[in-house]
Amino acid sequence: MSEFVNAVKNRRTIYNLGRSIPVLQTEIISTVERMTKEVPSAFNIQSQRVVVAMNEYHENVWDITISAMKEILTAEAFPQTLKKLEGFKAAYGTILFFEESDVVHDMQKKFPTYADNFPVWASQANGMLQFAIWTALEDMGLGVNIQHYNPLINVDIIKAFGIPESWELVAQMVFGEKLQPAAPIEKISVGERVKVFR
Repeated sequence: MSEFVNAVKNRRTIYNLGRSIPVLQTEIISTVERMTKEVPSAFNIQSQRVVVAMNEYHENVWDITISAMKEILTAEAFPQTLKKLEGFKAAYGTILFFEESDVVHDMQKKFPTYADNFPVWASQANGMLQFAIWTALEDMGLGVNIQHYNPLINVDIIKAFGIPESWELVAQMVFGEKLQPAAPIEKISVGERVKVFR
């Protein structure tokens, strides 16, 4: 089996993460930059945007999320959510994935025949980038999980990081030291998902 296939197979969701990571920050940054450069997009739109948050910036992401969730949850429901969010905060870092909406809108104007498709294509490209980075981080020995507290935290994240308002937050990828193995997961038969005609 190829190294790539093994890396894809080994990519799993790990929730219990710590900060004693087996790689340097520079390796993480260069990997994210390389994947962002190499992952394709329809019409070469390149609308994916990424923020790598470590140290106090990472913690701030989850402080913002904790505050946002406290505002909408009941006093009874909040403690359980707080425990979960503090677990993400205890990890090493967070990668924030965005879509540059201005780029998508410009492409819709430039190619009106495909206007309805560009948001879909942009989302697909962002998903490919998330998958590529997730798999690469796993291959480096890091544990990873992905969260979606957007759009609840979008405005505060944009303010906290001083990024353009046209960047729309779509996912938060938490990474760090693996403190436990991935939980077992049930897979349905591949035959139910793949049809071959030859």
